[in-house]
Formats: sequence, structure tokens, C-alpha cells
Amino acid sequence: MNNNRNRLAIAVSAISLWALSNHVFAQDFPVQKVLPLELSTQAAMAAIKKCHDDGFKVSVAIVDQSGLLKVQLKADGAGPHTLDSSRRKAYTANSLRDSTHKYAVLVAQKPELQSLTRLNDNILLLGGGFPIKVGGEVVGGIGVGGAPGIEFDEVCASAALKVLKADETYEKK
Repeated sequence: MNNNRNRLAIAVSAISLWALSNHVFAQDFPVQKVLPLELSTQAAMAAIKKCHDDGFKVSVAIVDQSGLLKVQLKADGAGPHTLDSSRRKAYTANSLRDSTHKYAVLVAQKPELQSLTRLNDNILLLGGGFPIKVGGEVVGGIGVGGAPGIEFDEVCASAALKVLKADETYEKK
């Protein structure tokens, strides 16, 4: 009888600890916004279309919150180098949490910040990349490469941000 009470007490304690730990663990994991693949693909197509309509052949890359490639599209006739530049711009914008043009200007004005260009092989401080912010949270990055000027790359990237309904609070310089 005493042995059964001990087992019951241990079982009740174990269940209580399990229930409490599940509640604690549920609080430990924050909910993250995720870029859906279909929406990311639509956004990349919007950027390609905008550049195409303006007469430019570009590549567009969208990376997720971790900087990993989610979608990459290369317009017919776009140069092979545009794939790498668009991916690196998307990565840089996501990683540094701001427009790639802003950092390019900053480094040009303050040579002591040149080390930013060498953080890793994926960093590219050249206009055409924006972080994708939703509700103030960075959920990824977009990069466009191949238009004849960063201002054109940025216009096309902005078309994608509209599809994503992303916050657009980037200074156009």
C-alpha cells in the first residue's frame, strides 16, 4: 500500500513537471515570420518584370532570415555575373539589416569602415539590395543585379517589396 502511494506520488510529480516544462519550453521559442515560397517567387517575378518593362535584363535573389537562398531568377539574356551579384546583395541586405547602397555610401565616406567589405565572401556593398522587413522584423533580403545603374536595380527590388507588402523605409540617395 505504501509502495503504491510512493509510485502515485512519483507519477503525479512527473506529470506536473512534464506539464510545467512544456509550458516553459513553449515560452522559450519565439515565433518567427517566414517568407512563403510562393509569395517570394511572385515577388522575384515582379522585380524581373519591372526591369524587363524598363528594358533591363537582370537576376533577382531572395534570401530567408538566415541568409540562405529562397528564390533566384535570371531573366532571359541576363549576364551570368548577375546571379552572383543579386544573391550577394540579398545576403548583405539581410545580414546588415539595411540597404546595400546605404552601406556602400557609408564605406566610401569613411574609409576606416573598409573592413565591412571583407566580413565574408557573401558581402557585396553595391546598391540594389534591401532587407525584407515585415512589421519591423527582418525576414529576409532581396537583391537585384544587372541593370545599368544601381538606381534601376533598386526600382526593381522595390517592385518585389510591394508584392511582399514589406515595410519600405529606405532612404533613396
